[in-house]
Amino acid sequence: MSHDKLLERARDELFSHVHRCAVLQAAEEDQRHWMDETIDYIGERYPDLTDIDLRGLHEIGSRFCKPAIAHGEATTRMVEEAVT
Repeated sequence: MSHDKLLERARDELFSHVHRCAVLQAAEEDQRHWMDETIDYIGERYPDLTDIDLRGLHEIGSRFCKPAIAHGEATTRMVEEAVT
């Protein structure tokens, strides 16, 4: 398998883990801890990925957990209060 395909597969698996584990609703500190452990796991599953690849996955995964448009109950409540 090509390196690019391997990296794509690892990225897709990371995003899948984010959704399955409900990391988006976790506190920021918990997200960081979870991401550190998950990237370690991805590194074990995909030993051909370099440290640079894993750092890139960590960065993109962390950004994925902090979308540009906020989500969650607190954000919904703020929007509802602003409308009324």
